[in-house]
Amino acid sequence: MTRKLLLTITILFFVLAAKAQFTSYGKIEFERKVNIHRQMDDMAAESDNASWVERFKSQAPKFSTSYFDLYFNTNKVIYKPGRESDQQFKMFGGGPAAANTVLTDFNSQKVMANKQVYDQKFYITDSMRVLKWKITDEIRTICNYKCRKAVSKICDSVYVVAFYTEDIVVSGGPEMFSGLPGMILELAVPRLYTTWVATKVELTVPKETDFELAEKGKKASQKEMVTVLQESFKQWGKMATRNIWWCAL
Repeated sequence: MTRKLLLTITILFFVLAAKAQFTSYGKIEFERKVNIHRQMDDMAAESDNASWVERFKSQAPKFSTSYFDLYFNTNKVIYKPGRESDQQFKMFGGGPAAANTVLTDFNSQKVMANKQVYDQKFYITDSMRVLKWKITDEIRTICNYKCRKAVSKICDSVYVVAFYTEDIVVSGGPEMFSGLPGMILELAVPRLYTTWVATKVELTVPKETDFELAEKGKKASQKEMVTVLQESFKQWGKMATRNIWWCAL
């Protein structure tokens, strides 16, 4: 083997090794889009008086856009409201999941969250949720990361579609979603007409203060919160079920 060929192979080895480096910390910005018109169509179909919904729909934008930040390292992930958006439509005070903050601790396998549902505030402490993900062969590129599609369900029948990348080795994602062999960079809950898509990934080491979570609201597990809300929503008819789906995120 000539010296020139050996040098070429050595350089190639280091280039490939550099590309194989996996990300284990950073900050991801997610853009969350909610199709307000589709939500209102459902409300009209479930309402005894759909005319008020149609009038409200005529004054509302088609989409509401908001931003959330996700800080992560190999020990924990926190998802919380990000920068302000001039395209956010705050219907009925923002609705469920409008400003959730969720901290997932991989060492303790616990999740803590501040959730406000209309006028009720909850501080959730629970075990990490375990979902049965089905990984598919569909691939797409998000923020220059190769992502693979996976599907699952929450609340027994509500489908969730995720695209995750194994190049970010932390098993996290928006809200309480995790459990895949890498970071979720796109998430969709079709029955809620909502998507979360990563707009940028910053490879900066999060500070410990980035993971701070104040205890706000009534302490409860996810199941206990749902029980309380089911009682609160019992007069809402079919709309109550959709609100429970939002709270289960």
